[in-house]
Formats: sequence, structure tokens, C-alpha cells
Amino acid sequence: MTDVLRLERTDAGVAILTLNRPDALNALDDALKVALRDTLKELSDDASVRAVLLTGAGRAFCVGQDLREHVGALQSGEGASLSTVSEHYNPIAELLAGMPKPVVAAVRGVAAGAGASLALLADFRVGGPKTSFLMAFANVGLAGDTGITWTLPRLVGLGKATELLLLAEPVDAGTAHGLGMLTRLVDDDEEVRPAALALATRLAAGPTVAYGQIKRELATGAAGSLADALAVEASAQAVCGHTADHRDATAAFVQKQKPVFKGA
Repeated sequence: MTDVLRLERTDAGVAILTLNRPDALNALDDALKVALRDTLKELSDDASVRAVLLTGAGRAFCVGQDLREHVGALQSGEGASLSTVSEHYNPIAELLAGMPKPVVAAVRGVAAGAGASLALLADFRVGGPKTSFLMAFANVGLAGDTGITWTLPRLVGLGKATELLLLAEPVDAGTAHGLGMLTRLVDDDEEVRPAALALATRLAAGPTVAYGQIKRELATGAAGSLADALAVEASAQAVCGHTADHRDATAAFVQKQKPVFKGA
């Protein structure tokens, strides 16, 4: 693991990914983007990981693209200064959205630009009083990226998403919670990570395969037709129906016992 991205694993099966550039408010330079992309791929394929917690070191979650690095690319005349979208941001977005296990974001402090995009790609987002979001792209003359035009309208509706992206004004914690951008809002910023870890641990103890299939169903159901949704549901149930978790949980239910899920 690189210095800019920390990976910790808990005994409960939670992989904790910490963006670790606190002095830069966890701005995304090339080294961090590469590390995040490659590590997410590894976690996606690792059956021992049953939930992922994404967080940032220090007082911010992530302020998005490292603009100092980007300015250097622009000044050098590199025509591919925004190739990072296809090389880094798109794969990261696909890996987070398609992660076959739950993803929780502990959003302490500001989440701006691509940092906001990363948070909104998580299945659950926990924030505190100082949490804020800023769709900062238009402020530097750019369009949205890292899946923000896919996640934001799903969470807040097309009209509000248009407002947030075009006006690029900060969204405070209370407003974000009311809009659904935050799943949970705790009373103290110091409790953001513990609360997010508790949620991730709870999810890690659940039916991992079923969770992954539910995420696949929702991705299709939100954008496709009823026929598309029904086809995916049939496929998902076929997958889940062959798991030990389904078999054992059904037996436990009949016996009036609490099921213990093993994630397979």
C-alpha cells in the first residue's frame, strides 16, 4: 500500500480505505488515483472483504482533483491533461458503483468536485455537523465527472442536480441529509468514522452475495424497463438461491433462530 492511500482490514471483514493526503485535504493527485483504482479492483475480487469503508485523513474527506498538479499539465501544453477521466476517474467510479459488497463513506468535512463524486458513489454516507458537499466542477470551467451525473440525479432528482452542478454552491450537512446525500448525520464530527465503521461492520455480517445482487438489481431497475428489471431479478435470485447463506438462513427462520451469514 502506498503512503497516499492506507488500507486496514478488520477481523469482521471490513476493508478501510483512507485517502491519506491530509495536508492537501486529500486532493486527488495521480499517485492517489492510481492507488485507489488498483486497490478497489483488488478488494472487489477479494472474497474475504465483505464491506468497504472509504474515508479521508484529517479534516476533509476529499476536495477533488489536485489542481496544482492539473495546472502543471495545462501549462506544459499536454493535450491529454484530462486523460485522467478515462484513465482514473471512470474506472474508480465503475469499481465503487459495481462493488459486489456494500460501500460506506465516512464523510468528515468537505467533499468537493470528484471528492463529492466518490462519496455519492458509496451505498451509505455518514456525516457530521461540518460535513459539506460542493459540486465544484463549473467553478473551474469543467463539466461533472466520476459518475456525478449518474449518482446525483438519482439521489436528489434532476432539477436539484441541475441546480447543484450549475450554481456550484456549498451544501451544508443538514441540507445534504434532507436531500438524501447523507444517509446518516451524527451530532459530533468525531463520531463520523466510528458510526460509519459500525455500519460497515453490520453490513459485513450480512448476506454478502445477496447485497451484491441487490446493488445490481437497483442499478438496472433505476435506468431500465420493467422487463429489464424482471430479467435481472430472475438472474439475481438464481445466484442467491444457490448460496449457503440462503439455505442456512431459511432453515434458521423455520427454526425461529437468528441466521448467521458467512458471505457465501
